Amino acid sequence: MAHIKVFYEPETELLTIFWKAPRQDQICTELGDGVILTKDPRSGEPIGLEVLSYRPDDARFDALSVELGR
Repeated sequence: MAHIKVFYEPETELLTIFWKAPRQDQICTELGDGVILTKDPRSGEPIGLEVLSYRPDDARFDALSVELGR
């Protein structure tokens, strides 16, 4: 079973989601609209997301589709 870690910092409106362990030398790429993809530096595999200026009623998640491998 996949473990997902979700961190929300209301003071800075930052939402961070990791489905793999964070890396010290991870690579971050802005995808647009304040969404940042975090990747493993060796494999390039996505390991997390950060959402800037996030609020609980954020419309950016209206069309979210998630698939988790086993």
